[in-house]
Amino acid sequence: MAFDLDKRLVIGVSSRALFDLTKENEIFEREGVNAYCAYQLEHENDILKPGPGFALVKALLDINKMPGQEGRVEVIIMSRNSPDTSLRVFNTIKEYGLDISRAVLASGASLAPYLTAFKTDLFLSAYEDDVQGAIDSGIAAGIICSDGIHTYDCEGAISQIRIAFDGDAVLFSDESEKIFQSEGLEAFSENEKKNARNPLPAGPFAKFLKTISDLQKEFSTDQVPIRTALVTARNAPAHERVIRTLRAWGVRIDEAFFLGGIQKKEVLKAFGAHIFFDDQALHTGPASEVVPAARVPYKHEKVPIDEISEH
Repeated sequence: MAFDLDKRLVIGVSSRALFDLTKENEIFEREGVNAYCAYQLEHENDILKPGPGFALVKALLDINKMPGQEGRVEVIIMSRNSPDTSLRVFNTIKEYGLDISRAVLASGASLAPYLTAFKTDLFLSAYEDDVQGAIDSGIAAGIICSDGIHTYDCEGAISQIRIAFDGDAVLFSDESEKIFQSEGLEAFSENEKKNARNPLPAGPFAKFLKTISDLQKEFSTDQVPIRTALVTARNAPAHERVIRTLRAWGVRIDEAFFLGGIQKKEVLKAFGAHIFFDDQALHTGPASEVVPAARVPYKHEKVPIDEISEH
C-alpha cells in the first residue's frame, strides 16, 4: 500500500536550515561545488551542529509521539545536495534520533517541482530561489536566517511549539501594504477603516495557518501542541479588518500583537517563538538575534480565498 501524505502535516526542510553548514557553504561560495563535495566526503562521519530550524523540526516530529497522532507529521529533507554528498546529513539525523527517512536530493536542480509532488505544507531553506519557487507555487515557505543566533538547543523537549506570523504579505496578501507604500499611512488607515468588514485576500501562509488551526482543534486547551501568534505593525483602527478576516476564515490565532511601529524583536522573544515569518528583512534580521526567523519573499499572484481549504 502506498504511503499517503494527504492527512499529514508535511514539512520540507533543507540541510542548511536543519543543520549548521556555515563553514561548508563558505567553501561552496569561495571554492565551488567540487571543493564542497570533497569536503563533505572527507568529513562524512563528522556530526553537524543543529541549525536554525532544528528545534522546530524536532518538536514537530515529537507530535507523532502523542496519543492518536502517530505519523501526523512528515519531515522530508529537500536539498540541492547530490546523493553522494548526503550521507553526512543522514548520519547526523541518525545521531540526533530524528525520525526522518525521506529525502529529495536534486544535485543542484530546482526543488520547486518536487514540493508540490510531496504535498508540502511548509518549506524552510536558506536558498532564496527555491523558496521563491515554492511561494510562486502557492506553498508556504521561508528563507531561514542563518546569520542570527549562532548556537541552537538540541537538548530536551519543547512542551509547546510557538509559531509567529507577520500579517500583510504573509498571512494576508500585500494588497493593503502596497497602499501604505505608495500612498502613505493615512491612505492605508482610511482604506482599512473603509473595508473593515471585507476580509483581506489570503497570503502565502493562510493555508498553512488553516492546517495548524485544524490540528489545534483536535486537542484540549491544556494539551494543544502548537501555539500561534500574529505579530504585525498594524494598530487601531487597522486591527479590525484583521480580526474579522481571521473570523471569516474560521481559523484560530492564540495571541495577537498590534505594534504600530514598535520593534518586533522583544515581543517575539517574550512569546518564545520557535520560528517567526515576516516578509521584510527589516524585521527578520533583528528578530533572528533572539529567535529563529525566516523571510517570506514577495508573491506576485494572490492566493484565492477558496484555496484555504481543509488539509
